Amino acid sequence: MFKKTPVAAGIAALASMMIVGGVAVADADNAHYYTEMTPHELADYLIFEADGFFLDQEVQEGGTTHQRMVQDDMHKACSVIGGGDPDQETLQAVREAAAESIVYPEGGIQLGDWERGRELAWSGFGYRVGHRTDDHSARPVGGNCYNCHQMATDRTGGNVGPSLTAYGKTRGTSEAILKYAYDMIYNPHVYFPCTNMPRFGSSGFLDEQAMADIMAYMFDPESPVNE
Repeated sequence: MFKKTPVAAGIAALASMMIVGGVAVADADNAHYYTEMTPHELADYLIFEADGFFLDQEVQEGGTTHQRMVQDDMHKACSVIGGGDPDQETLQAVREAAAESIVYPEGGIQLGDWERGRELAWSGFGYRVGHRTDDHSARPVGGNCYNCHQMATDRTGGNVGPSLTAYGKTRGTSEAILKYAYDMIYNPHVYFPCTNMPRFGSSGFLDEQAMADIMAYMFDPESPVNE
């Protein structure tokens, strides 16, 4: 069963920053004093009530940044107060929920255009908000894969995740391996519950064509990944 945790628990440490010289700092617009709140109450308050963020700003998927900050069930399940890992029952529930979220293409998993996939894999464009909110009609949303993975050797990627260099060359393109790669892009929690890797498919961040193109970049023998 999923365990509920405060939405903003991850920044609860901000509580310690609100005390100056032992004196509580109060918001002039309300009667709440920071020192009277628990760390989790304070974190929620600073984000959702104190106007510390522009939470009413519209976002590309519809709604506001406030709505983006609200954890879904999978986020809540993977958030453990005080650190540590969720229990095995929770991890299994996450796996099952992830499996249920995956939708496969009607014609089966196909590889797209590796050249377009290359551009998407090395692009962090999309869904950013600020003084210049990303315009998805002018440029496709990128997968930002390079931030965590080394891919082709003609560019330098990250090392947070495993290297994907020569991915298709060493693994082939069997139905099983294509399904594994697709699942990992769509919702990696099905194999690694509570992983830090984003759920690109189930979140709607990448569409079906974008995933097919990125997979082509990983598997196509002509792709620089497999040189």
